[in-house]
Amino acid sequence: MFGFFSRLFKIGQANAHATLDKLEDPVKMSQQGIRDLKVQLDNSLKSLAEVKAIAIKTGRESDADKAAADEYEKKAMALLKRAQAGQMDAAEAERLASEALSRREEILKRYQVSSANKTKYDGMVANLEGKIRELKSNIASWENEAKTLEARAKVSDATAKINKEMAQIDSSGTMAMLEKMKAKVDEKEALAEAYADMANTEKSVDREIDKALNDPTIKAADSLAELKRKMGITSDAEKIEIKDKQEVTIKIEVDKNQQ
Repeated sequence: MFGFFSRLFKIGQANAHATLDKLEDPVKMSQQGIRDLKVQLDNSLKSLAEVKAIAIKTGRESDADKAAADEYEKKAMALLKRAQAGQMDAAEAERLASEALSRREEILKRYQVSSANKTKYDGMVANLEGKIRELKSNIASWENEAKTLEARAKVSDATAKINKEMAQIDSSGTMAMLEKMKAKVDEKEALAEAYADMANTEKSVDREIDKALNDPTIKAADSLAELKRKMGITSDAEKIEIKDKQEVTIKIEVDKNQQ
């Protein structure tokens, strides 16, 4: 019974994930993931700043303790030198020197603790800085990848849309319309060419008539003949023609007289 409910739960979980995948936008999810990483980066930077501040403070305390311990040691040595020089009672000098060395020991213990803490905090700072560098590098890489994926998603969506529209186009109907249009254009072009030929034929006849009427050779011959007549110059052919005309005229006049 338990196994049956377990399998049923897994089936329901798988269906829920499938439905969620359909509803979620991968690009938006990636952008949200990068925003979450940037929030994590900000928090990590704040933590790094806090740890660094503690490390700096601990380092300063450690340096102060070391300086204080060295100072107590110098004071103890100064007391012993004064006693040795007879400037103060030897027993009093030793007592005060012992007190100074006791204080030095206390400060050295505190110095050792602060020094150890300083080393620990420095390690934490180095560790956080390494993680932050890795996180920054990952964010930059993921941002570039997200931009590439977003561009690819836009291209794929546009391609799918174009392919869908192309699939809905009736190519056979379009080709039939183009063929019909081509036939119409060919018919119109042939008709236009026929009219052009007719127009050119009529113009050719008109040009021949005009050429015959305006023949410069005939005009020149007529002008020459007219000039010769004015000058009284006649050729043999013209003399024969004139003689023939005179004979015809005389004959006509004789015929008239006989009547």
